[in-house]
Amino acid sequence: MRSRYVAYVKRNAPYLLATWHPRTRPVELDLETGSKWLGLKVRRTEFGGVDNTSGVVEFVARYRTHGKAHRLHEISRSEGLDGTWFYLDGEMPS
Repeated sequence: MRSRYVAYVKRNAPYLLATWHPRTRPVELDLETGSKWLGLKVRRTEFGGVDNTSGVVEFVARYRTHGKAHRLHEISRSEGLDGTWFYLDGEMPS
């Protein structure tokens, strides 16, 4: 999770796509250049499934776009494939 946050900070689309699960990976990723990422707080992590190959990370990422502050609160799911973890999807809690 932290490495993907850093990739967003550095606008490293190739890394983000490479760490996205093949089943849910978009064809391309357009990273907004007007955003400045301000911080990441991981709230919780969970691992499970057969052989601990699935995981959940709840996080809050703060960023600013065009002078306005925002918070991205997501519960993301990851899946391990052949010893490598991939971002699967996420949902925004209400």
